[in-house]
Amino acid sequence: MSANLPSSLPSTKPYLVRAIHEWCTDNGFTPHVTVQVDERVRVPREHARDGRIVLNIGYEATGGLQIGNDLIRFKARFGGVAHDISFPVGCVEAIYARENGVGMAFETEAPGAPESIPGDDPDSGPGKPPPGGRPKLQRVK
Repeated sequence: MSANLPSSLPSTKPYLVRAIHEWCTDNGFTPHVTVQVDERVRVPREHARDGRIVLNIGYEATGGLQIGNDLIRFKARFGGVAHDISFPVGCVEAIYARENGVGMAFETEAPGAPESIPGDDPDSGPGKPPPGGRPKLQRVK
């Protein structure tokens, strides 16, 4: 390693998430993400299992998809009901193609101090995620 590198480089995670999403889309696969659910995550909590949720982030399943360096947000329907979905990139455990499981897994950020999500009111959410202990990555097909 070079001693000339800055001590706090930006994370490569959002770039890798965007790259795997693009690879899936270009090859006709359906990109899915597994997200660790905590107080920073805006998803329909009734669809979360064991402290995580799997989301289809393909263009056909989302509206206004934005994969930013800090936050992923989009609109999606669950059981016919529209929801605004948003979560920090740090909560992404994996992104992969639903059809073959090819993708990439990541370490997640500790939920410690929640990041501020514009327009997010934590008191308006439908409750806290179930206690799950230490997250475990599972391959979901």
